[in-house]
Amino acid sequence: MKLATYRDGSRDGQLVVVSRDLAQAHYATGIATRLQQVLDDWNFIAPQLQELSQTLNHGKARHAFSFDPKQCMAPLPRAHAYLLGAAYAREGGAATLGQAASDGLLGPCEAARFASESLGIDFGAGLAVLTGDVAMGSTAEAALESVRLLLLSNDWALRSLPPGHVQPCAAFAPVAVTLDEAGEAWQRGRLHLGLQTMWNGRKVGLCEAGPEMGVHFGELIAQAAKTRKVQAGSIIGSGTVCNQDGSKGYGSIADKRALEALESGEPKTEFMQFGDSLRVEVKGRDGLSLFGAIDQDVASWHEAAAAREEAQP
Repeated sequence: MKLATYRDGSRDGQLVVVSRDLAQAHYATGIATRLQQVLDDWNFIAPQLQELSQTLNHGKARHAFSFDPKQCMAPLPRAHAYLLGAAYAREGGAATLGQAASDGLLGPCEAARFASESLGIDFGAGLAVLTGDVAMGSTAEAALESVRLLLLSNDWALRSLPPGHVQPCAAFAPVAVTLDEAGEAWQRGRLHLGLQTMWNGRKVGLCEAGPEMGVHFGELIAQAAKTRKVQAGSIIGSGTVCNQDGSKGYGSIADKRALEALESGEPKTEFMQFGDSLRVEVKGRDGLSLFGAIDQDVASWHEAAAAREEAQP
């Protein structure tokens, strides 16, 4: 099944079930109102949502409506934790995790606002999972069993800030999907599909997410559980998806600049500017968009703040 969160004026939004082709949606009212409720009581609530999903996919849901990604918040707008790995070889390929911001995750079509272009605005196209409860000390195999939903992420980064500095909140594609939606592409904790990145309408990356993921999601979750219990509703991210083959393009500008430095001695590609756009998407083996697309513009925080002040009476 595919789940999304519609805006309703609250911080956590309203849970909706989305059809496999992303054409139709149905409020989950009467089953659950928020995704965190589902994650807290997965074994009881998920089967009810699955039944609604099947009805929706068969075109028999009486109160279905057209799905609009622009109405979506992040699938889980506020997470208990967002732990970000570096699972790909060019990013490190090890089960290391950093703490990312999780208190205001962005929806797929929300503008990404920054204080200055001089901060080195960069994107980071990646994958993530939402977990159930994971006991402290769990093995990688046991941790993998805790994966409830898959996510597509864009981890915004400000490269001019010193290492360890707090980074911006990530954005997420409109829907979170259960493992069965990926079909045979989900194998042993890795998603074997291509991740396409477009910057200002130009395709800059089509990286394979599976083969070069040095550690799988079970290993990343187990790393998080070495020192504590992982709460249901935690997000574990892969880090930027990238391949050793440079012809596959790149999932972040930092990745591209590193390749340029190796090839010519210095990086040439500049970081993002206000007015730039970014689109990130994964298509399944059936050709359909698996998560829907992240489709964001880069904008000035100061201009937005000034506009709000002018609008006040």
